[in-house]
Amino acid sequence: MAAPSNETPHAELPDPQEVAKTYAEVARRASHLISDHVNRQLKKGIAAPADELGIAQAFMDMMAKLLSNPYKLAQAQMNLVWDYFSLWQHSMMRFAGLNAAPIAAPEKSDKRFKDEEWEQHFLFDFIKQSYLIAARHIHDTVCCVDGLDEQTQKKVNFYTRQYIDALSPSNFAMTNPEVFRETVKSHGQNLLKGLNNLLRDVEDGGGNLRVKMTDTTAFELGKNVATTPGKVVFQTDMMQLLQYTPSTDKVLKKPLLIVPPWINKFYILDLREKNSYIKWCVDQGHTVFVISWVNPDERHAEKTFESYVQEGIIAALDAIEQQTGEKSVNAAGYCLGGTLLATTLAYLAGKRQANRISAATFFTTMTDFTDPGELGVFIDEGQVSSLEKKMFERGYLEGSEMAGTFNMLRANDLIWSFVVNNYLLGKDPFPFDLLYWNSDSTRMPAKMHSFYLRKLYMENRLVEPGGITIDGVAIDLGKIKTPCYFISTIEDHIAPWKSTYAGARNFGGPVRFVLGGSGHIAGIVNPPAANKYGFWINPAAKLPATPDDWLAGAQQNAGSWWTDWQAWLTAMDSEQTEPRDPAKGKLKVLEDAPGTFVKIRIDAKKAAA
Repeated sequence: MAAPSNETPHAELPDPQEVAKTYAEVARRASHLISDHVNRQLKKGIAAPADELGIAQAFMDMMAKLLSNPYKLAQAQMNLVWDYFSLWQHSMMRFAGLNAAPIAAPEKSDKRFKDEEWEQHFLFDFIKQSYLIAARHIHDTVCCVDGLDEQTQKKVNFYTRQYIDALSPSNFAMTNPEVFRETVKSHGQNLLKGLNNLLRDVEDGGGNLRVKMTDTTAFELGKNVATTPGKVVFQTDMMQLLQYTPSTDKVLKKPLLIVPPWINKFYILDLREKNSYIKWCVDQGHTVFVISWVNPDERHAEKTFESYVQEGIIAALDAIEQQTGEKSVNAAGYCLGGTLLATTLAYLAGKRQANRISAATFFTTMTDFTDPGELGVFIDEGQVSSLEKKMFERGYLEGSEMAGTFNMLRANDLIWSFVVNNYLLGKDPFPFDLLYWNSDSTRMPAKMHSFYLRKLYMENRLVEPGGITIDGVAIDLGKIKTPCYFISTIEDHIAPWKSTYAGARNFGGPVRFVLGGSGHIAGIVNPPAANKYGFWINPAAKLPATPDDWLAGAQQNAGSWWTDWQAWLTAMDSEQTEPRDPAKGKLKVLEDAPGTFVKIRIDAKKAAA
């Protein structure tokens, strides 16, 4: 193979003493890890292989159906062979110096093949196209197998994609031109450093590989992330309540309560000043309160979904009333926090206390789980039962397990790109606040998470009037008359916008549905100053029957949905009052924001021990 590095000057040979030292360090750490792994396995004993996720069974079912139609399978094989013949002809023309249109080309958004050599060097171009052809044919063959039930088909499609992504030539040293150049240039030092990084990540993961996405030492909560000034003014066993310091001469009379998802830390909405939704709301004159959920451990094993309602949102409403004297607030919930907020609204309606929340906003929130998107691949009786067994043994779901699930939904961006950077190129991950937040995983109490998976995802009971009860109150979303604002995003892979739209139609009051650009995070954390993505609004008085009908009649607007939301909220009530200093309220200040609860990070090595 002609080395693509011929145009670059050769690096000096590395210092033999440094090489020996690095090898010795790698050997020492590898020996320690292997010893620890063997000891753990001896303690656990030998267990028979188990198919807890049902992957093997799904692929066995798929193969049985596929082999029952040999003609279709043979046709697929012939199509593959024909494309390879075409590719060989294309490559020979490229080798001869002729231009030829590619047989297979990656999507423009595919970052794996951004290096120029993937296109300019005929051999790397051949490797790339060969992979893309095989990937397409594998997917097309297994994606729509006659006679396969829907859940099994989804599982086959998802794990086939994981297999295809894993085998990308960009993930291997000799078939990635960027890695190949670096290996020649550094005389293999990148691979040695990469092995060191791999051992570090296994050590940090307590014996399990936990790919490092960012330089976690570059961030400190309250210093360069979660920096908006405020105080912790209230606390329960489930949460701390933060109140932020006002920045305007007057503030809106009604406070704003933000309910983040309990599956992540709240500071996704307060990463840094220029994209902080919390800071922006403070600057618009809101008295902002935010719930910071506890990072549960075995002591919280018996906490339920009801606990998050009562000791979370209801307790926060009581505290805000005591602190400000206001009996009614505006509230916003993000993702699962929105699901919890919707449940609370129905609970308050059932208690005839609906006026405690004047207006509600839902960020990428599902309340109808008929189509949960690709997350549904992980939720069936076998998988949930297996998960429950693990959870109830230790009292909680480990946050890293759920984080791994979400990362698999975008494996090329959130797994394989870091494998290449950290282990093949031997580089340290770049400090990035969003990825710091993403790696700051949060546990979930066993009892609560079991209820959530079964009653909401599997049984879809939240959309049924009386399907679930909270403190004896039957929950009925149709009784919610509170004005609601739904913001979803068109590329969301966690809460698909068509599913959030279906849930919004079950509410009994006026609903404004807005569709933002981008995905689950970027589409929400989209400040007006960035002037990105845009958003769609349908001016119809009532939500059309289907999301496609809604989108067909929607109008696209430039900029951020934040300004549209602010206009919607203040159009209903713009009454103002004097600024509220959290230190001068009736509640005692416990500590500075962002508070103790959000600062508790999970030590994987201690957890594994």
